Amino acid sequence: MLSKLKRTPNDGGEQASWWLKASAAAVLLFLHFPILLIFLYAFNVEDSAYTFPPPGLTLKWIPQAIVNPDLFNALILSIEVALIATSLALILGTMAAAAVYRSEFFGREAISFLLVLPIALPGIVTGIALRSAIAGLGIPFSFWTIVIGHATFCVVTVYNNVLARFRRTGGSMVEASMDLGANSFQTFWHIVLPNIGTALLAGGILAFALSFDEVIVTTFTAGQQETLPIWILGQMLKPRDRPLTNVAAMLVVLITTIPILFAQRLTAQAGDEDGK
Repeated sequence: MLSKLKRTPNDGGEQASWWLKASAAAVLLFLHFPILLIFLYAFNVEDSAYTFPPPGLTLKWIPQAIVNPDLFNALILSIEVALIATSLALILGTMAAAAVYRSEFFGREAISFLLVLPIALPGIVTGIALRSAIAGLGIPFSFWTIVIGHATFCVVTVYNNVLARFRRTGGSMVEASMDLGANSFQTFWHIVLPNIGTALLAGGILAFALSFDEVIVTTFTAGQQETLPIWILGQMLKPRDRPLTNVAAMLVVLITTIPILFAQRLTAQAGDEDGK
């Protein structure tokens, strides 16, 4: 009887663990099954059907997508916009995080809230606000208006990462550096930058991924320009080009997922180091 009583808690724990694993697997399948379908249909032998399972698989759409000039131009535009928007976000986000963390001034919490607000608002609200402001200033919609629109929410990811790292590292090392005679640039280069380097890299990677696959804000700020997500959205109305659209969507998933995984790994490693 005692042996049976001793086994009961373990059996219950194993059963609960099994249910948790099954639930986690079901949630992951629910979230990622549509993405897996995109990958599958990118190799569909037919040019317009979405039947499941596909009647056959082929690699012929990938070379056609690579040499498609519209897709290539949209891909290059998306990469250029993401790189410049990320660069602006790294500079502005780091400066804003340093100002909020290092300075005591009236309204600091309000400014911190306003810095985070663009990514908390619905994209359509941000897009309408940006379009109204750009049109009101008489600025023609172009490559640079897309960059401005993307930078508004890319700054938030860098700001959050850098501010969190500042709060974990403290200011004693900076104060010690200044006491030993280092100027502001030397202190930043030798003390601050090494401490926030992984946070900058993780925030920059996330900002690049967000910019690369942005649709709503781009729609309001692009004018006649077509980034890759906008090109994909337009291609959905052309049934005979669906395989090329699926290949392009697969590229977007790969280009954005890999940096996000890398950024998550960097953040986790930095957290482990801080814990030690």
